[in-house]
Amino acid sequence: MSDEVLVEVDGGVAVITINRPQARNAVNGAVARGIAAALDELEERKDVSAYVLTGAGGTFCAGMDLKGFLTGDFPVVEGRGFGGIVEAPPKKPIVAAIEGYALAGGCELALACDIIVASEEAKFGLPEPKRGLVAGAGGIMRLPRRIPYHIAMEIALTGDHFPASRLYEVGLVNHVTPAGEALAKALELARRIAANAPLALAATKRVIVESADWSGDEMFAKQGEIINPVFGSKDAMEGAAAFAEKRAPEWKGE
Repeated sequence: MSDEVLVEVDGGVAVITINRPQARNAVNGAVARGIAAALDELEERKDVSAYVLTGAGGTFCAGMDLKGFLTGDFPVVEGRGFGGIVEAPPKKPIVAAIEGYALAGGCELALACDIIVASEEAKFGLPEPKRGLVAGAGGIMRLPRRIPYHIAMEIALTGDHFPASRLYEVGLVNHVTPAGEALAKALELARRIAANAPLALAATKRVIVESADWSGDEMFAKQGEIINPVFGSKDAMEGAAAFAEKRAPEWKGE
């Protein structure tokens, strides 16, 4: 990919690492393009069923690179938005592994993920109003859909930092780990996810994401359009056969 974004694939999981520790992994144009390029490639790979997004050097992401912003380096990729992900999250499941800061755009990157694992020392926040800006990379739209309205308002309007323990209490963070162990826990979750059938995973995520906009009258019809092909797939037959034969399934993504 690039020096700013590292990718490692192992056991069906791709770890995507923002690699600008000297800048607390602030997102510049190179990071945004690197994440977008990684996802473009990985979404097509059958040996990858899940992702982990993390940051190098003990912090997740401190947000947009404001120094770059002042020079015209705007970290947006057409079709994918800020950070190469917030407007078009991947079809495959993605877990955020957070140490240190997940602030501003960094918090919005986490909100673009499906599962959030954070260390007990992690801090979240949308401090854009403190800088005369607005959290326009999905933060103020996604946050009130994930946690209670009044708590979302407090986070968005104060711009303050909030500990992982508080966001665990309100359901935004799935797991809180000891310091330094967020990536290990995220990898454990991602590997458990990747052990499942790829087509089933993608269909399940798609239904969960898209069904929020479905009416009661149309929801089962729309769900059927997405999941019916899975029931007729080779993997569905393999899953049934493996169960009957008491062995591990061998998924093909077909």
